[in-house]
Amino acid sequence: MIPFPDISPVIFSIEVFGFTLALRWYALAYIVGLLIGWRLVTRAVKTPGLWSGPAPMTAEQVERLLTWVIFGVILGGRAGYVLFYDDTPLLADPLHILRVWEGGMSFHGGFAGVIVAGLIFCKLEKIPLLPAADLMAVAAPTGLFLGRIANFINAELWGRPTDLPWGVAFPGEAAQTCAGVTGLCARHPSQLYEALLEGLILGTVLLWLGWRRGWFKLPGRLLGVFLLGYGVARFLVEFVRQPDAQFVSEGNPLGLAWHIGGWGLTMGQLLSLPMILAGLWFLARARRA
Repeated sequence: MIPFPDISPVIFSIEVFGFTLALRWYALAYIVGLLIGWRLVTRAVKTPGLWSGPAPMTAEQVERLLTWVIFGVILGGRAGYVLFYDDTPLLADPLHILRVWEGGMSFHGGFAGVIVAGLIFCKLEKIPLLPAADLMAVAAPTGLFLGRIANFINAELWGRPTDLPWGVAFPGEAAQTCAGVTGLCARHPSQLYEALLEGLILGTVLLWLGWRRGWFKLPGRLLGVFLLGYGVARFLVEFVRQPDAQFVSEGNPLGLAWHIGGWGLTMGQLLSLPMILAGLWFLARARRA
């Protein structure tokens, strides 16, 4: 097995008037991912040859869109986590959904938040929806890659126990509580699997299709590739990813959110199925067009 690297989740911290202000790798991943995505989209709209007509938005509109996306990611990600994964009853404590400082973010929730923010922004700015969605799809994998690397540094969202040589001995009582394992317990570094599949590979494919194959001229096609690619990648990684504790029980050791007779799907797989179907639909629609 591979010992967990000695990397602190906190990059640095300072004391200001009795308060501790800290910059964490997870926060930096969000910031850098959004900035790189913004630069990618700005470059795309400034390259006339990528489009069959005028670019769908201006560089100034891209800057305004960034603000909407930031709020969509944060509010949607937090809401998705509370609704899908947190065991705190929402009706008993409705303000719990606003406590972003307590941690807990869901990609599917953040994705839904970006959809809502993008729809409102495009409506207000009179921007065509599908070309704007293609641009955001191309920008998303960078943030996914950095976010999953930050998950690894935080020693969270690790995988199921494994005896493969690249298994990682994550720290903490929860990570080291493995049934039938004596001594150190190695787990799949599922965060790195997702960083590779959802981030590096999917991002490279989208950039190649957009810049080299002219797919920006086919509205909805890049969006379809992103939805299908992310959905399939997440669905597959869920087989080796440790589910959230609230789904695990004595009769359901695999933590399946839906199951019949021991067979079923995790919450991550259930939430990925609509993305896969939507991706196939957008690809088929773009092909017919």
